[in-house]
Amino acid sequence: MKIIQTPFEGLYILETVNYEDNRGTFQKLFNYDFFVENNLECDFKEFYYSTNKKNVVRGMHFQTPPHDHVKIVYVSKGKIVDVTVDLRKDSATFGKHFRIELDETKAQYLYIPKGFAHGFASLEDDTIVNYAQTTCYAKDNDCGIFSGSIDVDWGIEEPIISKRDLTFPSLQEYDSPF
Repeated sequence: MKIIQTPFEGLYILETVNYEDNRGTFQKLFNYDFFVENNLECDFKEFYYSTNKKNVVRGMHFQTPPHDHVKIVYVSKGKIVDVTVDLRKDSATFGKHFRIELDETKAQYLYIPKGFAHGFASLEDDTIVNYAQTTCYAKDNDCGIFSGSIDVDWGIEEPIISKRDLTFPSLQEYDSPF
């Protein structure tokens, strides 16, 4: 495994090897020793995935303290534009976003530290996005930023957005607790 730095402190692209032979492919997504050796938080409490239609935009989601969490995100089928926004007030990159395309063939996934909002746009039907988090879902700490308030090219002309995600405040209106 390999860590690729981003311009954001604590936000990493993790790269593994995509083994392929006549049977198919194999990727090792998590290795406890690698995470520990590289000071990456790895006490994951919850794992889940979403299946998405093309043009779906989910996000920008996060949980507030004390239920904020580190999250890893990878795609096991399809392709997404993945976006994070730094909500840490004391950060040099506060309010800025990071954008990356992730797909089932890239041996890459994202390690997202506490204090970031996360969202993605599905670029193909039946895209499967997988997540692991270091805290469990806490309804009272579940928050979001309206994805349309972030100056990012999602690569979608007519996004499909949930009613809930449309109610989130804009990035400019949100008073971050991080």
